[in-house]
Amino acid sequence: MELLSPIDTIKGVGEKTTKLLNKLGVYTIEDILLFFPRTYLIYPEVSIPNKDNVNSLVSIAGRIKTSPKIFRTRNKLDVLSATAYVDDMAVDLAWFNSNYIKSSLEPGKIYVFYGRLLFDKGRYKITQPLIFERDKYEEIRKQIQPIYHLTKGLSNNLVLKSVKSGFEHCNIPENRLPDDIESKNDFMSYKDAIYAYHFPKDFDELVKARRRLAYEEMFFFILNSRLQEEKGVSYPNIFNITHHQETDDFRNSLPFALTNDQLKVLDDISSDLTGEYITQRLIQGDVGSGKTIVAFLAMLDVALSGYQAAIMAPTEVLAKQHYESFKKWVDDAGLDIPVALFTGSMKVSEKKAMQKLVDENEQCLIIGTHALISEGRTFGELALVITDEQHRFGVQQRDKLSSKGNHPHIVVMSATPIPRTLAMILYGNMHVSAIKELPANRLPIKTCVIKESMRATAYKFVSDEIAKGHQVYIICPLVEASETTEAQNVTDYSKKLKEHFKDKYQIGVLHGKMKPAEKNQVMDDFANHKTDILVSTTVVEVGVNVPNATVMMIENANRFGLAALHQLRGRVGRGDAQSYCILMNSSSDNHESERLNIMLKSNDGFYIAKEDLKLRGPGDMFGVRQSGEFSFKVADIYQDADELEMASSDVDEIIKKDPELEKHPALRSTLNSFLANQFYVL
Repeated sequence: MELLSPIDTIKGVGEKTTKLLNKLGVYTIEDILLFFPRTYLIYPEVSIPNKDNVNSLVSIAGRIKTSPKIFRTRNKLDVLSATAYVDDMAVDLAWFNSNYIKSSLEPGKIYVFYGRLLFDKGRYKITQPLIFERDKYEEIRKQIQPIYHLTKGLSNNLVLKSVKSGFEHCNIPENRLPDDIESKNDFMSYKDAIYAYHFPKDFDELVKARRRLAYEEMFFFILNSRLQEEKGVSYPNIFNITHHQETDDFRNSLPFALTNDQLKVLDDISSDLTGEYITQRLIQGDVGSGKTIVAFLAMLDVALSGYQAAIMAPTEVLAKQHYESFKKWVDDAGLDIPVALFTGSMKVSEKKAMQKLVDENEQCLIIGTHALISEGRTFGELALVITDEQHRFGVQQRDKLSSKGNHPHIVVMSATPIPRTLAMILYGNMHVSAIKELPANRLPIKTCVIKESMRATAYKFVSDEIAKGHQVYIICPLVEASETTEAQNVTDYSKKLKEHFKDKYQIGVLHGKMKPAEKNQVMDDFANHKTDILVSTTVVEVGVNVPNATVMMIENANRFGLAALHQLRGRVGRGDAQSYCILMNSSSDNHESERLNIMLKSNDGFYIAKEDLKLRGPGDMFGVRQSGEFSFKVADIYQDADELEMASSDVDEIIKKDPELEKHPALRSTLNSFLANQFYVL
């Protein structure tokens, strides 16, 4: 079978499984081979239940003395019930809607049961445990088990079987890089790396496979970027944009003074707008550094010069917040400049009214989400395009917005602090500016790292802050409970929180599986103080500004990269009140404690990124995604900084000798295949 053969050509993948895999973006055999595990599991040693292991994932060896029984609950749920005896200790077992298991459990025989240990009404209990025969369990303990992203109805075992079948029936190329690069870097073959990333023999093999695949992703990413730069056409700047006194008057009327970094970036943008050619600029602004006011001032000069300027935000809530702020600022300045808003949830009549406003005004400010690039949207005098939180938009989306005008200037804003050496590689075709200095009125966020024993104290602190009229974010790494991962999830956590606080507070729940309208409503409610606590996954990292929120509590903080933790911490500290970040460390690893303690030393994202690079290592490979800036399948710009620099150097050497890849036809073909698979979003 060919790599591009449909996924349902794999034996055992029927119509139902195909639809489930399609939901995860898997359509071809190549897709399933590149559908890499999200983490790995090494089954623990068999242990005896004890109070210290309650709520942990454990394996017990127990004898089933009598045949399991089936009973039906009031809500018509079949429950298979059995009791396993570990020596003389009874452990209750329960499976839901799994009656078929009954025939596989033989009374009098010892089995190994793996699952989360609970203690209720004086008895130990495990629900939905996995079942192994003793000798097979000892064998499987020697292996590293891949754990995949799943959707409802799709089991980890089914994905694993599909991947194995894909390997058995498909020809995978041995290598895709030039021979000299393969040998110089001592890489394992591409084919072996793909297999080892799914089914590693040991941790060392997994590290080698990951290194090769991470390098390759970044190599092709940079190769494509460099080729685009070589082809790049310099468009003359046809816009007559000048700096205006009204902009200075508004800036001077602000209740705060701009920082030196903000002023420097404004000068950089002004030089771009008045230069000879159209330019692209990246603004790296740390969380809370005041990028929005910089964007407004730049857009104001464009509008006052008689042109249109647009800013694209990643969420509707943030777009609406920009819209309200921009309208207020225009009114405060006494300027007659229309402000338009486009979001997906707006009625057709509202969008038509906004489009009419844009059509009738050559000078205006335009704000929106992806709705800005929808069909039928036109901007006749668009001179400046700004994308906020740029990694949320793909290259094609930015280009599509730019195409709405006549080659406008482009500014992209990012809150992820990337060390300058890496930024110059990743954004080779852009000028780079940075806002590191925080506004003078911003109080540093007080941060602490605590263990489970301090949870009651943390909840008391949360109550005290809410009593002062403030709001709280609580972040969990998972959406739902997992049989293979010990981590908090928003679904169960929000229920426990309501029980703990006895429904005293309004609690909102937010995660990526919710429909866009639901997410917007939850974020809107929190922004308008209709909820006191927002329990969320990292989906809240970008997209809402709530100055009244003063506490950011992050569960299982050891599972996040420091860059991600810094981004989350930046959701608070946006008002005048002192703000706090509580990091719950569920790991007993001293290295994890050392890593998290970096967050206590500074609120400077660039410092944190630098220190994070020093501490990174192969032990941090899984569960600690450093950045969401580039959605590579394997690579991470922080963790794989060395490979990124290697790839950049190797690409530059190839381009220098063969700028059109005429001597590298195979490399050109592989690059096209790589781009077709959309490994990354920039």
